[in-house]
Amino acid sequence: MKVFKFGGASVKDANAVRNVGEIIKLYKDDRAYRQAGLVVVVSAMGKTTNSLEKVVESYLSKDGKVQENLQTVKDFHTEILSDLFENKNHPIFTEIHNTFVEIEWEIENEASREYDYIYDQIVSIGEILSTKVVSAYLNNGNINNEWLDVRSVIQTNNTHRNAKVDWELTKKLAQKEIKFSSKEQSIIITQGFIASSSELFTTTLGREGSDFSASILAYCLNAESVTIWKDVPGMLNADPKWFGDTEKLDNISYHEAVELAYYGASVIHPKTIKPLHNKKIPFYIKSFLSPKDEGTLINENTAGDSLIPSFIFKMNQVLISIAAKDYSFIMEDNLSHIFGVFSKHGVRINLMQNSAISFSVCVDFDVQKTMQLIDALKEEYKVLYNENLELVTIRHYDQQTIDRVTINKDILVEQKSRQTARFVMKDINH
Repeated sequence: MKVFKFGGASVKDANAVRNVGEIIKLYKDDRAYRQAGLVVVVSAMGKTTNSLEKVVESYLSKDGKVQENLQTVKDFHTEILSDLFENKNHPIFTEIHNTFVEIEWEIENEASREYDYIYDQIVSIGEILSTKVVSAYLNNGNINNEWLDVRSVIQTNNTHRNAKVDWELTKKLAQKEIKFSSKEQSIIITQGFIASSSELFTTTLGREGSDFSASILAYCLNAESVTIWKDVPGMLNADPKWFGDTEKLDNISYHEAVELAYYGASVIHPKTIKPLHNKKIPFYIKSFLSPKDEGTLINENTAGDSLIPSFIFKMNQVLISIAAKDYSFIMEDNLSHIFGVFSKHGVRINLMQNSAISFSVCVDFDVQKTMQLIDALKEEYKVLYNENLELVTIRHYDQQTIDRVTINKDILVEQKSRQTARFVMKDINH
């Protein structure tokens, strides 16, 4: 059995969905794939997750735009459906309408639960919508498949927006629920990003968690391989959005991939690699624009790990400096308390640095969490912070690569190890 994962960009409109169908057909016609079976994990379409986040914000802020924002999501999916299905009486139209009703039920009453819970119940619908559309389109084109609600398989605790997987239960359910009925029905379409708690409420695995979903299913089902389809030719040594001259990494090791993902390489979710490494499952990153190209292979081979410097850019960072109010040393008991505050507020630390009287951390700015975290820290400590920063990580650096990214920058924090250099910085003009 093999696992494919298609992200939001690969199903962003009707033509993109057709392209997914062509890729699946390409592999379905391959005897090895047909006999092995294929689990296809699909993200929400295009920017649906962002659009549903606006629904959540409007609902909780009571800004009067919740129905307007929801209608934007409805219109987006209706346009794709109308393009994909000539028969406007196809059952998928009713199916999608009924799926949106789940959101309408959630927002018809006053909010009575915390933000993270409401977020998961609403934003998760994006994956349900996309997979129902893709599954119906494939079946309509004689690419027979079964639609599976992954919430019946991936089980987690109730930490909404960053749920932790119950691996034993998930493995048991995966092996029970994911079975191929015949060689003609050897494809299962399911969701990324979402899961279910023991209380049967929807949970999510963290932003961009669909890659992790594919990894979870592959681990539990002892898959032969995982392929993630992106709009890039493979894993690049930098994000083309921030770096004009990029190179493709043809083959890197699990260890190198974990390092790059940990530091924020956007092409891989940080949690994705380890389950695959544990079972030595090959992991491919390929382009849905050129599906026959080789892409990148991640496995145990370490030969290419240090040949090409890799650059990772994280924008919209906040540098928080924490000091004792009496300017005493920041000791182990202080750090224990500080980490507890970060954990309580669900804020991940991207970089940390300790001095005698202060502890500095760099985090992603989050409209909901960052200021709440800072206010909580101020109860016990003196806190200063800088916003609108960038964090740059260089793997396998030299002075030339450092000079390339730090030109015209004011460096606030610098860290170097044998293979990795990291800089928190801002434009000199700011």
